[in-house]
Parts: sequence; C-alpha cells; structure tokens
Amino acid sequence: MVFSPLDEELELLAGKLTPRGHEQLVRLSSYMPFEQAVELFEDFTGIDVSKDVGQRYTEEAGAVYEELQTEEVEEVQKKRPKVRGILGKLQISADGCMVPLLHGAWAEVKTVVIGEVQPAVLKAGERVVRTRNLSYFSRKTGSEEFERLSLGEMHRRGVENAKAVAAVMDGAEWLQSFTNYHCPKAVRILDFAHAAEHINQIGEFLHGEHSLESQAWLEKHLHQLKHAGPKKMLREFQKLQRKYPQEEAVTGNLAYLKKREEQIQYPNFQAQGWPIGSGIVESANKLVVEARLKGPGMHWHERHVNPMLALRTLICSKRWKQEWLRIEARLRYKRSPQKTPSTAPAVLTEMEALALILKEKLASDPVPLLDPSSTPQKRRTSSWKNFKHGKALYQH
Repeated sequence: MVFSPLDEELELLAGKLTPRGHEQLVRLSSYMPFEQAVELFEDFTGIDVSKDVGQRYTEEAGAVYEELQTEEVEEVQKKRPKVRGILGKLQISADGCMVPLLHGAWAEVKTVVIGEVQPAVLKAGERVVRTRNLSYFSRKTGSEEFERLSLGEMHRRGVENAKAVAAVMDGAEWLQSFTNYHCPKAVRILDFAHAAEHINQIGEFLHGEHSLESQAWLEKHLHQLKHAGPKKMLREFQKLQRKYPQEEAVTGNLAYLKKREEQIQYPNFQAQGWPIGSGIVESANKLVVEARLKGPGMHWHERHVNPMLALRTLICSKRWKQEWLRIEARLRYKRSPQKTPSTAPAVLTEMEALALILKEKLASDPVPLLDPSSTPQKRRTSSWKNFKHGKALYQH
C-alpha cells in the first residue's frame, strides 16, 4: 500500500476518512446497527460509506481495544501497580446473558459491573441504597478466563484498595469463584430477587402456581426475610421438608437457601448500608450487551463478538474520548509499524498516546511548530484548519 505525503500531514488512518471521521463512524456503529450508522454518518457529514466499510472499521477498532485491554491485564499481573488513594464502598455484580451467533448458535457473554455505593435514603418508609458511577467489562469466554481478563477493570476502579466491597450476585458457583479471585474478603450478598425465586417455588407447591394464596404467602415470607432475617423462615421450611421428604420443590430449595444462609442476612446488610439487589448487572446485560448484539435479525460471527463488547463497555463506562486516543494510536502504528518507536510501551495511557502523536507531528514538520512566523507554518495551519472543520475528509 502506498501513501501520499498529504496522508502523513493529516495523519490519516487506513481508509479514506480523516481520524475524526473514522472515529465518528466507529462510534455510531458501536451504538446502532451498521446500516443505520452509515446512514446517519452520511446525514451528519455528507460522506457516503458502505455498510461493509463501517463494519470493518468498527471491528478493527474493537479488536484493537480488546488487545489493549488484554495487555493491561498482563501489565497488572506482571507489575501489580498500586492504586492511589482509598476509595469508599464499592459494589461488584456479575452475570451472564446469551447472544445469537451464526447458524442458529448461541453463546454466553459474561459481564461485571463495578460501582460506588451511595448512602442509604428513605423512600416510602424503606431504606434504599443506590450504586452510582458504574463501569463495565464484558467478554464471551469461559469463567476462569473471564476472572483473569476482568482484572484490568477491577484494578482501574481500585477494588483491591476500597474500604469495603460487597459482591451482590445470584447463586451461580462461578460467581463465588469470581469473588474469591478478585476480593475474597468481600461481603457476599445473594441477590434478593434471586432468593425470592426459590422461596416462591415452595409457596407455589403449597398453594398452587400463580394463585392468590401463593402470592400472599410469598409476600409474607419475603417481608419476614427482609426485615427479620432467614432464621425463622428456614426453621419453617425444615418442618415442611420432614412433611414432604420426597418433594424437590421443598428439599431442593431449602438446601439452596441453607447453603447460602450467610448471604441472605438482609437486615444486617441493610443496616450496614449495602444494596441487596444485583439490578445493576441485569441492566448491564440489556444496556451493554443486548442493546447492540441482540437486535432483530442479528447473528454474529464468533470472532466479532468480543471486539464489539470492548467498544460497548467503553461507551457505557463513559470513557470514549480518552480511550479512543489509545485506539487511534494503535491503529496508526499498525498501519505504519516502521514508525513505532522501539521503546514504545505495549500499554499506552492517555498521556502517553498524546505524547507519541505529538512526537510524530514534531518529527514530520518541526519548523512550523517551533517557529510560528515561518512560511511553512501558514501552509500547516491551513491544512489543519481544513482538517479540523472536516473539509479534507479524503486521501489524495
């Protein structure tokens, strides 16, 4: 591939768009289906690009960010850098959801959400705890690899340095392993709605499915669990087990709850100011994953799922602007690897990415930047003014 001198001056990435146009197209495609993204891109810029171009640019950028995230994990594992400062109370919640692949196959995507727990407030006579400043990490991978790959986001959020952490999860065994890996001292809380599902199965066995009696029974027992704890309720279920020793709805659900008795001490958790629900990760499944990867008619090639998830977590964590600098720098060096400094770190911070881009500018045309009164500066300023306003959107 051959590039003209103007390509270098405008610092174009591969393709016909300027870096700004390239970013806009990828960002739109990370929000919506590729057909809609290129249509909206043309409405905004007047530039017609095909769906295939939008898809290729997006998948390339997503693969680069996935690569950067993996390198961050390796950097954390190797150097174990310390987190500055001490954070307050954090909540982590993880879960999985399914996405459609080609040929009718489905795959599970795992997501972890990290957020800052806010002080409890009274709402309709109840203490309500909210979790804010959420960030996300998602991958289609096995549970052990997900534990390792999520280390980068955990470290970024300072989980290991927080004053206290609550792991609010459902009862899946892989989630306990996940918590052991990242924060073994975390307060472990079984998602209240998940506990309610198991209690409801006992009530429906006793009073019939979806009956008024079973609903009233469930409401009574959930109020008791939430405000008085599980002790009395579990004793009642043990009596039912002796009465119905062969009934799985009783024995199975009792065994499940008894095993997690320490995780359903909801009055204690609420008194300590912890949330008792994992709604943040259920929302994340919809917001991060399903909103973009589970639309009508969508079927993904397996290798394209994680690149899109990388971009989705970037957008939903509200870190697009600073992280795009790193993506752009890596895309540029992949385009012109001979320009990559031999000492360039594999993992670029925002400032390191900016420094390398600025270094390229100085190396390609040092006089205009050092001497504003020189003639070449006028040429440079004109080119960059056109670039800034989107008028030089194609390569020559």
